[in-house]
Amino acid sequence: MGCATSSSHLARVAPRAKRPGIIRGAFFYPPAQVVLEGKCEDSWSPHQWFTWPGNQFQPEAQQARFMEKLSGMIRGLDLRLEIEPMALYTDEGIRAFMRSLEASRPDALLLVNFWNSFSPKLRPILEAYPGPIILYHALGANHQLPPAYFRDAPRVQYIHSVENWAALERGLRSVHAKTRLSQSRLLRVSGQSPTPPDATESFFRLSIHSVPAAEFNTLYDEVAVTEEMQALAGRIRRRARRVMDLKDEAALDAVRAHVAVQRIMERHEADAITIECLFLKHRKPCLSFALNNGNLIACGCENHLDATLTLMLGASLFGRGGFQHNPEFDTENNQYFASHCTCTTRLHGPTEPEAPYMLRPFFHQMPKTMALDVQWPTGEAVTLCKYQTGKNTLDAWRGTVIGSPTSPPTGGCATRVLVQLDGVADVCSVYSGPHPVLYCGDFARHARDFARLYGLELRSNL
Repeated sequence: MGCATSSSHLARVAPRAKRPGIIRGAFFYPPAQVVLEGKCEDSWSPHQWFTWPGNQFQPEAQQARFMEKLSGMIRGLDLRLEIEPMALYTDEGIRAFMRSLEASRPDALLLVNFWNSFSPKLRPILEAYPGPIILYHALGANHQLPPAYFRDAPRVQYIHSVENWAALERGLRSVHAKTRLSQSRLLRVSGQSPTPPDATESFFRLSIHSVPAAEFNTLYDEVAVTEEMQALAGRIRRRARRVMDLKDEAALDAVRAHVAVQRIMERHEADAITIECLFLKHRKPCLSFALNNGNLIACGCENHLDATLTLMLGASLFGRGGFQHNPEFDTENNQYFASHCTCTTRLHGPTEPEAPYMLRPFFHQMPKTMALDVQWPTGEAVTLCKYQTGKNTLDAWRGTVIGSPTSPPTGGCATRVLVQLDGVADVCSVYSGPHPVLYCGDFARHARDFARLYGLELRSNL
């Protein structure tokens, strides 16, 4: 159900240009000849001793392998890696590296330790650098317990594992997401004239611009139906498994709202939008929000800031569009129930096949505007997520889809999902207020690593 790709206002909203996040980094190990000459700066040097990982680890080859993998990981991300070409192995070399950080002020660090006795050499970097640090410590490059000052350091994602590319990529995506959101603009459309019209979200340092709903209504009323819009409305209806109790003009009204959303975002150079939408009558943007979220353009319902910021975070951190919803709780079976009207069909990302869906009226009508009843894939992993601005809190609960119950017997709204959360004794304990976001896929570790790197409190069942 992706938007048509053309020069018209059915094309995707182009994101504003953003500078890439800069990640400075270095590898830490001594060249073999330095060890053999007894010149390595550790207690083993008089013995020409190759401490763990030993003389068969081939750190130069491992560094080359890591760099190849890292280059692939940042493809498509707003990141630039600036890694020292030669490994650091002297105290003076590390001090010079630290001095260079003060001048360049990168967005994050990536430190890769291949040498057991060099762990203390990294500690001053962790203590001096105020930003997020991804610290990869190869398994076997440590002896006995890993250092507590690595494991417990604030703002540090400590990875002690065997070629754990997934963990590295989670760290990189975290830096990508944070730097991207810090350069983004969120447009809020409210029923009243907002005061003040401009603000900045404190954690993400994200720009927020507000306009009254009258501006959106005027734009909508100016939209004339074109052949392209009729074609999009027709495709949406044809692809639906079933169309329930909707007139043909409901699809055209929904596409007109989509055009109005695109136009108001372009007018205000917005990367994301949230609209006080419940009482817009036939102008409700349920379809538009479903289309845009599927294309990773975050659109939040009901002018709700936390939900829209969560959608923005998920688009960059998970690479998925989420389902903003109202939560309900089956207390007999200890199951979680999510329901709302703007679920994307692109549950697995913008380039993946659509989930099946039906079309039905928005459950509260006024009048019978069109919404999507998306069928979630039974048995798939999901992540229940919510960022709470001002509280520096991030929720990330892992679970499994039970199914999409019919209505009746359930109530709620157009899309309904029943979920079993992993290991949660009382499902009501996960409540974080209205409008959390459900993502198809297991992204709880992504959220955990993001929270760790940027100092958020994490509520999770990991």
